Amino acid sequence: MNELKYPDILVTDLTENQAAEELEILAALIAYHDELYYLKDAPEISDSDYDALRQRNQAIEARFPNLVRADSPSKRVGIAPKTGFSKVQHDTPMLSLDNAFEPQDLADFITRTRRFLGLGEATIVEVVAEPKIDGLSASLTYQNGQLVRAATRGDGEVGEDITANVHTITDIPTSLKQNPTPEHIEIRGEIYMHGDDFNQLNAARERAGESLLANPRNAAAGSVRQLDVSVTAQRPLKFFAYGCGEIPADIALVTHEELMAQLINWGFPVNPMIQVCKDMQGIQQFYDELTIARPTLGYDIDGTVYKINRLDWQQRLGRVARSPRWAIAYKFPPEQGQTVLESIQIQVGRTGALTPVAHLKPLTIGGVVVSRATLHNQDELQRKDIRAGDTVVIQRAGDVIPQVVAVVKDLRPADAQPYQFPDHCPICDSLAVRKSGEAVTRCTGGLVCPAQAALRLYYFVSKHAFDIEGLGLKHMEMFYHEGLLQTPVDLFRLQQRDANSENPLAKREGWGDKSAQNLFQAIEARRSISLDRFIYALGISQVGQTIAKLLAYTYGSFAKWRSALEQAALDAESEAYLELVAIEGIGASIAGDLLDFIREPHNQQVLDQLAQELEIQDLARPEITDSPIMGKTVVFTGKLTAFSRAEAKSRAENLGAKVASAVSPKTDYLVVGEKPGSKAKKAQELGIPVLSEQEWLKVISDQ
Repeated sequence: MNELKYPDILVTDLTENQAAEELEILAALIAYHDELYYLKDAPEISDSDYDALRQRNQAIEARFPNLVRADSPSKRVGIAPKTGFSKVQHDTPMLSLDNAFEPQDLADFITRTRRFLGLGEATIVEVVAEPKIDGLSASLTYQNGQLVRAATRGDGEVGEDITANVHTITDIPTSLKQNPTPEHIEIRGEIYMHGDDFNQLNAARERAGESLLANPRNAAAGSVRQLDVSVTAQRPLKFFAYGCGEIPADIALVTHEELMAQLINWGFPVNPMIQVCKDMQGIQQFYDELTIARPTLGYDIDGTVYKINRLDWQQRLGRVARSPRWAIAYKFPPEQGQTVLESIQIQVGRTGALTPVAHLKPLTIGGVVVSRATLHNQDELQRKDIRAGDTVVIQRAGDVIPQVVAVVKDLRPADAQPYQFPDHCPICDSLAVRKSGEAVTRCTGGLVCPAQAALRLYYFVSKHAFDIEGLGLKHMEMFYHEGLLQTPVDLFRLQQRDANSENPLAKREGWGDKSAQNLFQAIEARRSISLDRFIYALGISQVGQTIAKLLAYTYGSFAKWRSALEQAALDAESEAYLELVAIEGIGASIAGDLLDFIREPHNQQVLDQLAQELEIQDLARPEITDSPIMGKTVVFTGKLTAFSRAEAKSRAENLGAKVASAVSPKTDYLVVGEKPGSKAKKAQELGIPVLSEQEWLKVISDQ
C-alpha cells in the first residue's frame, strides 16, 4: 500500500487539495488494514500504527468537514463479514471508539460532553474507566435468559454467527443466573486469550509441527472463527463483558457502574480493575496505574477505555458515524527502532506527487519487519538532513510504512552526501515543479506520464467508482502503453479494440478465452451506474464519495447536475451557483473545482462520450416515513439555546431533512437562535419561513 503524501504537514497547514488527497489515501489504507485485522486475523501493522492513521483521518475531517468521504473510516466500524459463517444483524450497531493519545485529548472529551449536554463547569461528569482488552469483540443475545445467538462485530451493523463456537467458552453463561431475566438483551464483551495459555498453545503447535500463532489477539480471533467447533473447544478462550446493546426498559439502571454490577449478577466475568473517576486527576491516575500494572495482568491490553457513567447522558450524547460520543479509548504510545538507511528512491503518485521513500536495512518494530519508511517530501529531507548511509530512528506511528524520526549523526559515514531532489519525473522525464505554498513537488506530465495515466484510469474502475473486477493496476499500465486505454471512454470500447488487436487478450499469457470474456462482461455490467458513483469516478479534485453523493442527492439526475454546473460556471450570481455553494459540505472551494472541471472543453467532450456509452441512474434520498421535514432543506443560524448546533443538525438529518450552510431560494426553513445575523434578513427577502427554536421543536415534536 502507498504511503500518505503529506504526513509531515500539520493538519492545520494542509490546503483543501492536500487534505482531499490524504483522505482518499487514508480511506484505502484503513480499509486494507481492516480487512487484514478483522477478516484474516493477520495484521501487518501494530495497533498504534493503525490508530495513528485513524487519528490523522479524524483530524483532517474535523478541519475540513466538507471533504468527509462516503467511504470514510469515520463512518465505518470493522469490515463486512467473510464467507463461511452466516450473517447476523445486530440489534443496535456495535460501534468502535474514538481514540485519545494524550491527557489533553481526554480533557477535550469531557469538554465536548459538557458542551453537547449544556452542562456547567460545576457539574461533575463521572466516567467509568476500564482496561481496553486486545481481543475479539462479541455480541451475545439472550432470549428469556437463554443464550440463543453470538456474533462478531463485523462491520458494526452485520457480524458473523459464531453461536456454536461461543457455546464452548466456559466464561460465557448459556443462561442468565439472576431471576427475573429480561425477555431480550444483547450483552457485549471481548473474547481473549491469557498469555500463559497462548504460550502453551504455541508450544503444543510447535511440537506438532504446526505454524506458530502471532499473538494472543490473533489466536483468540482465529479460534473463534474456526468452522470446526471442536477446534474452538480445545482453545483456552476467556471473556470479559463490558456492556450491552440496549438496556431493556424494565431494568431500572441509572449508571454504567450499576450495569457492570448487573452483568456480574447475571454470571458474566467483568474486569476487576474497572473503577469510577470523578475528575481529570482520577482519569489520568487510572491510566498511569494501568500502565505500570500492564506487564503483570497476564492478558494483552492496548490502553484504557473511559465511558460516561450516567446512562441517560449516554442516550442523549448518542453517536457519530462509527463511534459513540459517550466513550473514548486512551491508547498506549508507539514503538521505535534504529537501523541503516541504504538508499532513497522516488515514487510518483496518481496526482503526480514525487514522494521520497527510504529503503532500510530490515528491522523489527512491534513484531513487524520494517524495510521502508516515508521521507515525506523535499522539505523533510532537508530539514532532517537525511542521507543514504545514515543510521536513523524509525517510528511506526503515522503511516502504513514507518517514518524517519531522526538521524543519528554521530554514526554518519564520512562519504555520505546530501540528497539532491530531482527536478524531472523519474518515470516520464517531464519537468517536476513545486508550486508556491505547496510542500510537494509534482510531475507536469499529466496524462502523458504512465504513472499518472494508469493510476487515473485505475481510479475510474476502483471499488467505489465503477467497481470493475479484473482490471488491476498492472493491467491498466499494460493497456495504456499498448494504446488500448487512453481515456475512461476507451474502457467501454475495449472489447471492440481488443477484437481488432494483433495481440488479443485471450491469446496472452495469464489470460485465455474465459478470463477475457469475464472482463468484458464485467465492463458491460457497469454500463449502468448510479449518479454518485459516476461523479466520484471522474476524479474531480476534492470530490470524494461524500461530496459526490451530496451532489447526486441534491440534483437527482446527470442532466440536472451537469446543467446546474454549466449555469453556475457562467454566472457566479446565478441561482444555480447560489444553490451549489449552499449545499452543506460544498462551499466555494469545492464549487470552484467543480466549475473548473465543467468549464474545460475536453472534460465536456468526455462527459458527452460517457453519456452515450452509459446509463447514469438517478439518485433520490432514502425516504423516511411520517416525517414532516422529509426532503426539506433547513438552515440553522445564530446561537442556539434549546439544543446544540450538532444536536440540531443530527436530529434534522435523522428525520430526512437536508441541512445547508447558507440560505438560498431552495431553503424551506431557517431556524434562528440569538443574534441570527444576515441569514435571517435574506430569508425574509426570499419569503422563506423563519422559525424560532421553539417553533422548530413544534414542527418536529411528533418525531
